[in-house]
Amino acid sequence: MSLEQEVELIRQVQIFSKIQPAMQKLLCFSAERLKYDAGQVMFNAGDVGEAAYIIIDGTVEISVPTPSGPIVINNMGKNDLLGEIAIYGEVPRTATAKAITKVETLKISKELFMKVIRENPDAAVELIKILAARLASTTSQLTRTRSGSR
Repeated sequence: MSLEQEVELIRQVQIFSKIQPAMQKLLCFSAERLKYDAGQVMFNAGDVGEAAYIIIDGTVEISVPTPSGPIVINNMGKNDLLGEIAIYGEVPRTATAKAITKVETLKISKELFMKVIRENPDAAVELIKILAARLASTTSQLTRTRSGSR
């Protein structure tokens, strides 16, 4: 994939869609391209969050550990951002991310991700929207799971 194609991909990601083209290029140039096989864990709940990931291709299952076993709370795909909660909140990973299919990602370091957020108020607002939507979705999923187990 060329730099131009990666920049076009970045433009499709909600949080990075409104930032300056130069910052979009810096993100692409600085990001590391990683591939995962189906079934491979990208990170586990409790891990230190050192990067966020943009899914270029494939599907990733997001689950949270519980005493009765993991609960799947989301599936993510192309153009989705994951792993941002741990780096933005400076907390351990809140969930486990596992490739369901072959997955290709752009890995963005914590330092670069935070630089983008600090320098781009629109990106910060989009991040807050994403986090709020994820919290609402996770709460709803866990509520359904809990009421179904009674």
